[in-house]
Amino acid sequence: MAFKEKVYDLLAEALLDKPSVFLIDLTITDNFKIIVTLDDDNGVVLQDCIDISRAVENNLDREEQDFSLEVASVGVGSPLKMVRQYIKNVGRTLIVKLETETIEAELVEANDNFIILSWKAREPKKLGKGKETVQKIKEIPYTEIKEAIVTVTF
Repeated sequence: MAFKEKVYDLLAEALLDKPSVFLIDLTITDNFKIIVTLDDDNGVVLQDCIDISRAVENNLDREEQDFSLEVASVGVGSPLKMVRQYIKNVGRTLIVKLETETIEAELVEANDNFIILSWKAREPKKLGKGKETVQKIKEIPYTEIKEAIVTVTF
């Protein structure tokens, strides 16, 4: 079994014990640095990273292949990559880049096929001069999203 497949199998087995934790990315560099990025439906805690790290490291033989291992949670400001991440972030504000526009709005719904965003915008009045605030809602299929990032407010 190739090294990468063995690492992936060990990760999959370790994640079975933690159903709320899911794999975002697995990278293995040419010099065998293993980089595992995790997310959790309720937020990744340090113990999750420790447990996954031990499950992988304790089942690989450094005599067979020397490696380094880094297990971390997905960073704040990292683009969303999986449907599960969108579902987890319903109710939060996203910056969504599409082919022709960028929208900053509240994620009000997410399912397996699309997201629904809601935001207020200033538009010209239909009658008379000036502008009015209108509520906008847009359904966006995942295939149209170039990048989506959760905004962090303090």
